[in-house]
Amino acid sequence: MRDNKVIAPHLLDWYDRHARDLPWRVPPGGGRADPYRVWLSEVMLQQTTVAAVKDYFIRFTTLWPTVQDLAAADDADVMAEWAGLGYYARARNLLACARAVSAAGGFPTTRDGLRTLPGIGPYTSAAIAAIVWDLPETVVDGNVERVVARLFAVRTPLPAAKPELTGLAETLTPRQRAGDFAQAMMDLGATICTPRNPACGICPLIDDCDARAQGIAAELPRKAAKAAKPSRIGIAWIARQGEAVLLEERPARGLLGGTLAFPSAGWDGRDLPPPGVADWHEIGEVRHVFTHFNLSLTVMMGDLDGAPDRGRLVPLRQIDRSALPGLMRKVWDMARSRIAA
Repeated sequence: MRDNKVIAPHLLDWYDRHARDLPWRVPPGGGRADPYRVWLSEVMLQQTTVAAVKDYFIRFTTLWPTVQDLAAADDADVMAEWAGLGYYARARNLLACARAVSAAGGFPTTRDGLRTLPGIGPYTSAAIAAIVWDLPETVVDGNVERVVARLFAVRTPLPAAKPELTGLAETLTPRQRAGDFAQAMMDLGATICTPRNPACGICPLIDDCDARAQGIAAELPRKAAKAAKPSRIGIAWIARQGEAVLLEERPARGLLGGTLAFPSAGWDGRDLPPPGVADWHEIGEVRHVFTHFNLSLTVMMGDLDGAPDRGRLVPLRQIDRSALPGLMRKVWDMARSRIAA
């Protein structure tokens, strides 16, 4: 029979011995975490895996070791370093938040204060407040939802179950070591209470889990059926002039906002003409999956006749593939093979 009062002690004891070694994390007993590093990691980890974030985090903190350094960075440099992580509104909010924090002289020390910053919502504010300031805030991400759904055998499908799961998680949050407890719940979900084939036999909460007792742990959390993703089509232009190719900065807001890209249209709500007069010919099609739709993008190439109508010509040798968002990397890979041929 589950005793909620023993869950935190059991889990914290396990965490003290098995905490993941992550570049933004202070190990148990290692002192206070750096709010800049915690905040940066939490923003990067939104809708992105730990494995994908690690290298980005190390690169960012090498280039900009403090929030003041990031606040002073050039927008284009930050967007280029963010390329490939996706959800580019996060990068814009990252800069806005860094500048607000730098102007204020540091991060707020309460959850309500953190909520006033650009891009910081309920989850991120709870995570920073708990992990940095050890306030008894409840932190609920996908891993925590899964752990709680199984502990309490919650059969309501997600996303409808979210309020119930958050309320149940609040009953477990301890007054002391709330930050370690939050990270322990995340680690448990990431390493033992996994989506498929949970390792119940080595779980520190094996005797407290209602779903395991009922034999339904692997079935939870249940999820409502997803609607089929719509499809979109569009066009991208590879405009050449000598040994240069045309690039442009996308609008600050919207899909791939603020990133460097090849001129395109149709797929993002913008009905734009080609970026100049050229002998346009189709070289292929790339496919890309966004969160809310699937995209088929026809790629056209041509040699410009005169000056382009928009964008700027960049020498081929200066094009940095890693600075392009994922969709445009696919376009460039296709174009580069044709140019090389």
